Formats: sequence, structure tokens, C-alpha cells
Amino acid sequence: MAQYELLLPKMGESVAEATIIKWVKQPGDRIELDDTVLEIATDKVDSEVPSPIAGKLIKQLFKEDDIVQVGAVIAIIETDGGDDQVAAEVIESPAVVEEKNVEVALEDIPGISQLEVESTSERFYSPLVKNIAAQEGIQFNELDAIAGTGSEGRLTKDDLLNYIQNKKGGAALSPATNGLKQAEQASSVIQQAATPQIVTAPAKQVATSVGGTDEIIEMDRMRKLIADHMIMSKQTSPHVTSFVEADVTNMVIWREKVKRNFEKRENEKITFTPIFVEAVSKAIKDFPMINVSVNGTQIIKKKDINIGMAAALPSGNLIVPVIKNADQLNLVGLTKSVNDLASRARNSKLKPDETQNGTFTLTNVGSFGNIMGTPIINQPQVAILAVGAIKKKPAVLETEFGDVIAIRHMMYLSLSYDHRVVDGALGGSFVRRVADYLENWDVNREI
Repeated sequence: MAQYELLLPKMGESVAEATIIKWVKQPGDRIELDDTVLEIATDKVDSEVPSPIAGKLIKQLFKEDDIVQVGAVIAIIETDGGDDQVAAEVIESPAVVEEKNVEVALEDIPGISQLEVESTSERFYSPLVKNIAAQEGIQFNELDAIAGTGSEGRLTKDDLLNYIQNKKGGAALSPATNGLKQAEQASSVIQQAATPQIVTAPAKQVATSVGGTDEIIEMDRMRKLIADHMIMSKQTSPHVTSFVEADVTNMVIWREKVKRNFEKRENEKITFTPIFVEAVSKAIKDFPMINVSVNGTQIIKKKDINIGMAAALPSGNLIVPVIKNADQLNLVGLTKSVNDLASRARNSKLKPDETQNGTFTLTNVGSFGNIMGTPIINQPQVAILAVGAIKKKPAVLETEFGDVIAIRHMMYLSLSYDHRVVDGALGGSFVRRVADYLENWDVNREI
């Protein structure tokens, strides 16, 4: 009998760890090829880990609710084949081969044994972090000084790579410097690399009376994450909201005219959402300082325009899938992306990487019949746009024959922005520009 090490697979470039939420298979259970062994969660996305091999589960190496690094061995499966067969199947498994190779090569990396010997810290470092540190000549005393953004301050791969990038940018530590100078340099690098943390007093628990007919509902995991994220956002960013009313009559007429032929040709329904995404992408190009994030006193200007779209789930929770490089897609491409992400979000089929790296968020409160809203910024972004319901209203139109009152399709746009870096002039001008793109829609546009 051979033993196969099941690894936590790679789930995207920006995902370094996951939480085990449920073991589907228990020790002693028979596992067939592609059977789900366990369920994991990364941020707000739940995923299944299938087995790339058939056999019997003989050991679980982590418990439910444990946080596990990508590439770590999570279970042992006993197979019917020999050692050669198991080795071949490990190599052929694309989800784990990259991290597996890293772990196998650890003992061959110069300096790795020195790293192990000199460690007096109780802090946990994953094999991947140790590997990168050894290759870069970073000792444990230096690792211990780097602030981590993982669970309980754990140092993740991204934390270490950011630290190394800052060092290579001119803040590198030199072994030849004296202890005082080295400490000063390390402090400077850490301040640049670490995510700023806001220290606030613990929220005072207000006593709540519970009657005999009241129902107590425990928050699920996703709702707890949303709650924590919303509180953190309000504590981080001073929120300001600007409002604009837009006449979108031409846009509504155009969509009504093309939607049937479009669905017949593309087998896709065209909603207003891809139109909103296109207008936002154009406005971001006009006002690129809305497409930024904040790191301490640094403003990080994003080159990519990745638009997140808030989607309500059947459970009542929210998730924000991201349309990557939205400015590079035409309206057909945006429609297909919006429909695909929305469908898979509702059916819990999103990949972890599809909710990462958004630079701006759009939320459609109009889908619930609301005319406007004051959305909370999706950190670490600095702005979020809410689009309200489109309503027919009497409006004053200026014509060559004078002002007239006509029935028009009107809607409100609400932009919440981080007043640390976005002032009223920028925020107000941006939301006005989005409205301009919607109001000036070409009713004869071909698609």
C-alpha cells in the first residue's frame, strides 16, 4: 500500500491560505477519483477540494476551522498502487505541483538549515515562507520583525514578498551595518510594508432584552465576515457621499430596442449593469485618482481597472465578484462577464481569485426598488457607486422653442468616497462624469 499526501491546492495568485469549514470524508472512508474530501473558505468564497486519486482516507492533519497555508499537506490517503504510481499522480496534479515542488526542495536551499537552527521564535512560518526567506538570505530575527496580515498576525507569502520588494527599492538591510542602523532600517521598511492598523476601543456591548417569543439566530460565517469588514471600513475611512440625478431616457430606449436581437444573437440577456460598468470604466480613465488605495501616508495608484459588482445571494448575504480589466472589454464582453459572474455567485461557484483585486465597486440598489443609497466603501478601495431605480418622472427640458415639461426616465447615482484622499471636487466630478456618459447614450449605437 502507498500513501498519498493531499495538499491544499493553489486557488489563485492572491490567495495564500484558507479555512477548513467541513470534512466531507472521515478517516476510514473510501474515496473515489474527484470525490470531494473537504470544504474550505477563502474570504467570502466557499470551495470544495476534490481528490485527484482513489483510495481510503487514513488521516486528517487539520481540524475544522483551522487556517491552512496553500501547499500544506492536509490529509493522507492510502492507495492501492505502488510508490511509483503515487509519485506520478502527484506530478500530474496541476493544482498542487508548484507548491509540492517547493516543499520537496527545501533541504537543498543554501541557508535553510541555518534558518532552522537560529530560530528562537514561537511564531509559525509556512514552508513556502521559509523557502522564500532562505532564497533571499533573510534570517529569522528579520522575519520576526515583519508585521503579518494573516490570522493572528501570521506572516503570509504576500507580506514577505512586499517586504522584499521594498528592500530592493532602496531600503535593503546590509549585514555590514551596525546594530543600531540595521534596526532603524528595518523599522523603516516595516512601516512601508505593513498594512496600517487602526486601534480603537472595544465596542461596548449593549444589553439586549430577549422575550419568550423572540428567535435568536447565530450569524453564519459569511455574515460575520461582512459585519467585521463593514465595521473596519467605517473605522478606516471618513465616508462622504455625493448624489447626482441623471436622465437616462436614451439609454432605456436603446436597450429596449436591442435586447431581443441581442439575446437571440448572443444567447445572453443584456441588463443595465454592463452599461453602468462601461460608464464607470470610462469615468475612471478621466479621473484616475479615484482608482487608488491608501497605505499609511502613501497613495497607491492602480493601473488596472477592476470593477467589483455587489451581488445579493439567496442566503441574504453579499458577495462582490470582480470584472478584471473592465476597460478593455466591449459591451458584449462586459455583458457576458456580468451574467457569468452573477450566475455563479448565486450558485456558490465562484473561484476565490474572482473576488480579489477589485479597484472600484458598483452596487445596484435599484434592483430592490430603492431610488438611492449611501454604500459603505469596500476596503482597501476608496470609492463605491450605488445606482438607484430608474423611474419615470416629469422633467424640464430645454428646447430651441423654450422649456417644456416631459416624462423622462430618471435615476440617482450615489458615490461614497474616502475623504482622506478624495475631496468633494474629485468625488463630485467623477459621479457627474458617470452620469454624463449615461445621459449622452447614442440611441443608434450598434452592438
